[in-house]
Amino acid sequence: MAKIVVGVDGSEEARRALGWAAAEARLRHASLRVVHAYQGPASFTQEGTAADRARAEAELIVKGELASIDCEAVDAEATAVAGSAPFALLQASKDADLLVVGSRGRHGFPGLLLGSVSQQLAHHARCPVVIVPPARDAQ
Repeated sequence: MAKIVVGVDGSEEARRALGWAAAEARLRHASLRVVHAYQGPASFTQEGTAADRARAEAELIVKGELASIDCEAVDAEATAVAGSAPFALLQASKDADLLVVGSRGRHGFPGLLLGSVSQQLAHHARCPVVIVPPARDAQ
C-alpha cells in the first residue's frame, strides 16, 4: 500500500495540505501519516515534567488536526515527533511514496512564497514532494 506523509503545525497552510493529502490518499488507496514535529525543553534535567508536557501538547495538536478532516476510507495515523520539522519530515520521507506540506507554516514571513521547511524538503526528501499553496484569497 502506498504511503503519504503530511506535515502539520497548526497553521491554516498545514490544514490545507492535510486536506489535500487526505483526498489524495483516498484516490490512491494509500495510508496517511500525519506528522507534527515539536521542540522539547532546552534542558532535560527535569525529566518527566517539561518534556512530557511538550509531548502531550504536540500529540493533542496532531490528533486534533487529524480529527478535523474527513478520513473516511483512509488508513490514517497521527504522530508527534520530537525534533525539528525538517528533520522529522525528512526521516518520514524515507519510507513514504509522497510527502505533502503547506507552502509556509506558523512562523513564516508574510510575502514569502515558500517557507524554510518546505524549501528544505523540496531539496532533500527521499520521495516526491507536494507543496500545497495558500488559498487564493490569502495570497
